[in-house]
Amino acid sequence: MNSNSAFFLENLEWFDESGQELVHRLPEEGSGEIKYGAQLTIRESQAGVFYYKGKAVGAFGPGRHTLKTGNIPLLTKIASIPWGMKSPLRAEMYFVNLKIFTNLKWGTRDPVAFKDSELGLIRLRAFGVFNLQVVQPVLFINRLVGTQGMYKTDEIEEYLNRVIVSRYNDYMGETIDSILNLPSQYDELSEGLAKRLHEDFSHFGINLTHLYINAITPPPEVQQAIDDRSRMGVFDDMNKLMQMKAAMAMEKASDAEGGAGSGMGAGMGLMMPAMFAQYFSGSMPQAQQKAQQPDISCPDCKQSIAVDAKFCPQCGHQQLVYNQCTKCNKNLTPNAKFCSRCGTSVEEMAATKPCPTCGNENLGDASFCNECGEKL
Repeated sequence: MNSNSAFFLENLEWFDESGQELVHRLPEEGSGEIKYGAQLTIRESQAGVFYYKGKAVGAFGPGRHTLKTGNIPLLTKIASIPWGMKSPLRAEMYFVNLKIFTNLKWGTRDPVAFKDSELGLIRLRAFGVFNLQVVQPVLFINRLVGTQGMYKTDEIEEYLNRVIVSRYNDYMGETIDSILNLPSQYDELSEGLAKRLHEDFSHFGINLTHLYINAITPPPEVQQAIDDRSRMGVFDDMNKLMQMKAAMAMEKASDAEGGAGSGMGAGMGLMMPAMFAQYFSGSMPQAQQKAQQPDISCPDCKQSIAVDAKFCPQCGHQQLVYNQCTKCNKNLTPNAKFCSRCGTSVEEMAATKPCPTCGNENLGDASFCNECGEKL
């Protein structure tokens, strides 16, 4: 602002030297006696709003403009004697910066509670940046700036941050089921959150041009749990990993001893196929593994049945006794007639004992009915 004195405003203009001011007011404090015929200069990246007698009476675009008020030099000074030499015809000029303000920060001050579908109730922090631009200067001044002489980005950034975080909390709860799916959804989340905030920013004459989510981070203990889960996902069966490492170590030792043709190398060479067979057996289809197991014959109907079968599929004979002795629990070989440890005969093991209460057939050495629990 250029003037000859505090009372004669000849040319009103403003330069944003800090690059951070959204709005600047002339005069910076209180109100002024802007004279009739005062010149107003507005730059390309600015808009001007003229307030006279407490109301917005004009909005100005880029260029040079002449202001018309009731304050006539010298005459107004004489007429203002009853008001202590101050004219009651007060006026203010607001300059609004219309450029896009970038790299404004937003983020949660305190962790926000979030119910994860897989991890349960956890607390999250979120951080990002946003860009804004004033698109309706009069609305912006009336609803947000008020009577402030200056409004910088750091001052408005604090308020808008609370608005963004509030909408972010609701949006996360409605959109995301688990933070394990977040890394691939940052763009979609940013776009959806920006659309939800559009109405909030428009209420103040501001356009949210861009919003970005830089990170959504759980507390350290939850991060550790996610890392552990990722490692387990790579190796679903740690036993297989250890077996593979042991086989590789033996192969290396075999090569160091001169190959599989002599000495220790020969022993290692003979063990290697079995080691790898054991490792890869975990991935063999279950039906194929069963097909390689030998069958035995049922002692009653003589039909072939699997070794691990508990009942004969033809006659229903209980095969469980052929796997383990009912007296001493020693494992029995297929087609064994007596236990090699206690001498109990297989026929005695297979004998059944009916329950006097419910009639259920129980093993010969059973003390209680396995159907009703009655003592035999």
